[in-house]
Parts: sequence; C-alpha cells; structure tokens
Amino acid sequence: MKTIEMFTVLDTVDSTNNYAMANVHAGLAKHGAAWFALDQNAGKGQRGKTWISTAGENIIMSIVIEPLPVFWSQPFLFNMVISNICHSFLERYLTNEIKIKWPNDIYSRDRKAGGILIENIFQGSAWKWAVVGIGVNVNQIDFPQGLENATSLKQITGDSYDVIALAKALHKMIIVCMTGIKQATLPDIINTYNDNLYLLNKKVKLRKKNIVFETTVKAVNGHGQLLTQDSMPRLFEFGEVEWIL
Repeated sequence: MKTIEMFTVLDTVDSTNNYAMANVHAGLAKHGAAWFALDQNAGKGQRGKTWISTAGENIIMSIVIEPLPVFWSQPFLFNMVISNICHSFLERYLTNEIKIKWPNDIYSRDRKAGGILIENIFQGSAWKWAVVGIGVNVNQIDFPQGLENATSLKQITGDSYDVIALAKALHKMIIVCMTGIKQATLPDIINTYNDNLYLLNKKVKLRKKNIVFETTVKAVNGHGQLLTQDSMPRLFEFGEVEWIL
C-alpha cells in the first residue's frame, strides 16, 4: 500500500502546480495533499504570467482539492472560498489591510502580497480535482524590476516569519474550511468576498482592448463577473479587462 504525504516540502521544482498535477495524474495524490517548494524556477501566475519568488523566503504551495458538488454549477465560488480563506489567514498578521483584488490576488496597501492560481481536472462533466496554487510574499524585501507593486509581510510589519510553519497553518485552514461548506453557505461566500473586495465602490481605470475608461467597482457575482457602474451598469468576464493601477 502506498503512503501519500499530506504536506511535502520540496527543495526546488519548476512549478508546484505542475508537480501537484503530475501527482494527481499518477494517482499519487488525494484530497488535501500539499506540496511546498523552497524554490521554483517556472512559477505560474494568471493569464500566462510567471510568479517570481526569492528562494526560501515565501510561501510557494499547491494543494489538491476534490471540489464538493455544490461548486459544480458555479465554479467561481470555489475560487471565492480560497480567496476568502487566504484573506482571513493574512488578516491575522495585517489587520484591516488585506483586500481581494478580482479575481484572486491578495493586496495590501495597494500592493500585491499574494496570488492564487487554480487549475482543474475534469472527467466528462465531473469536476474531479482542483490544484490550488498559492503564492504569498513573506520575508522577501527586494523585488526585481517589473514587480515594483509587490509587497510582503516583512516589508509591512518589519518581522521575519517561518515560511514553512505559515504554509502548514494555511494548508490546515483551507482543508478545515472546505469540509464545512454546504449549499446554504454559498450566499455567505459571495458576501464575504465582496465585503473584502479591493477598491469596492471606488473609481478605477480599466483597459478593454485599446480603450482605457473609468468606472466604479460595485461587486463580483457568483459567476466571477465584475460588476461596475459609470454612466451605465457594466459586467466584465475575467480576462476581458485589465486593471490600470
């Protein structure tokens, strides 16, 4: 009988999401299994971007989750749950400073402290697995050119942290929270996400194709669409617009 570790620390890997996905396909993963990397050389972000992190200083982790059937009709609610949990976890260290930037970045003081990338595995119409990649800037204080808007726990608080201990605590929080979700809790998930939405009720600049325009952020619905208001109500799919910050 093979033993599957629930939290594995890797020295280096190309991408924790790639590593977790390979373990799922090989039958070497189960619900709740996590892989934490001290370093990764091909980290993945949203929309094909890379996730750059200094070795040993940050949370770089992927968790395999078997999504509950309550998420199947509205998969973005799964994304909302993960975002809400990361928000709640980081609020322990940065009270009243953490916001969720649509769709799933974690911001503090208008700067990016973390990000989430979820990749899914389907069998027919059944959503079998979600690989949840989480990156949180913890002890890193110097960021490369092009990442001037990044920040970390240490930059904000001045304290250093045990990144593996933090990752294990976040992993445990995600698994515990996932077990308690039922159909009746879905509206609360949406409300919590919107209560902590970055720039809620603030005027922002967005770019759609070559057009930059101003609009006011109002909410994100259960399908993951961004609702805004200017001269008229607007609705945007993820990837349809780009933030201008």
